[in-house]
Amino acid sequence: MEVVLKKMGNSTALILPPPVLRDLGLAAGHALTLETTADRRLVLTPRRKYTLDEMIAACDLSAPPPADMDAWDGLKPEGGEAW
Repeated sequence: MEVVLKKMGNSTALILPPPVLRDLGLAAGHALTLETTADRRLVLTPRRKYTLDEMIAACDLSAPPPADMDAWDGLKPEGGEAW
């Protein structure tokens, strides 16, 4: 399928035909990641939305806290923070 780039203001837009959007389960407003390859190809990948449960499941809850956490916790208030 051939598509044509179109000028839109100061940008250039790629119009995705309805069958492509339907096949990919996309609609206006969905976020995509755009990459270029060494052989001058464009790769568009739909950005996946993760659920909170998926993000928590990916965390190592037994991992030690970052080394600077103690320093952060020990800082004195600098402005109008309430303690």
